[in-house]
Amino acid sequence: MLTTRATLVAEAAITLLAERGMRGLTHRAVDEAAGLPPGSTSNVARSRAALLELALVHLTELEKRGLAGLGPQQGGLVEALARFLHGALHEDRRRTLARYELALEATRRPELRAIYDAIGRDFRRAAVSLMAAAGSTDPDRHGHALVAFMEGVMFDAIAGAGREPALDDLRLTVREYLTGVLPPD
Repeated sequence: MLTTRATLVAEAAITLLAERGMRGLTHRAVDEAAGLPPGSTSNVARSRAALLELALVHLTELEKRGLAGLGPQQGGLVEALARFLHGALHEDRRRTLARYELALEATRRPELRAIYDAIGRDFRRAAVSLMAAAGSTDPDRHGHALVAFMEGVMFDAIAGAGREPALDDLRLTVREYLTGVLPPD
């Protein structure tokens, strides 16, 4: 768990990554965005690498909280997945954009790759469990495919030529996907 100051710095970094991209993330910009005196970010994260790692660690904590709430709640698996996607595209759009920025940066920074891969493993484990609980005949393969499907929906809506689908559209898309993967009831 991060300190209050580190959380403030991490939140500002996530916002800057979403709004300005990787080039817009500087210690000075984080100080300004967080409303901190000049040099404060450097006291929390000395280097750019440390700042990126702090942002990713905080993002991981936030995504794990969201992951903990992911499961077939009232309304079933379709509803849970559609709401998760809707949240990532609307309420948590800033985090999703920052995660994509950090994912690309992780391809060039092994220290970020390790953290980013851990997030991916957690999501895949949860997806495998969801698919097993839903009656999948191959939960491991279907869980990994579910993550790829959801990432594709999010990426298309945020960075692709797609649009940001409404909750009803997401319900239909998820239902159609699951109907193709899961055995009939």
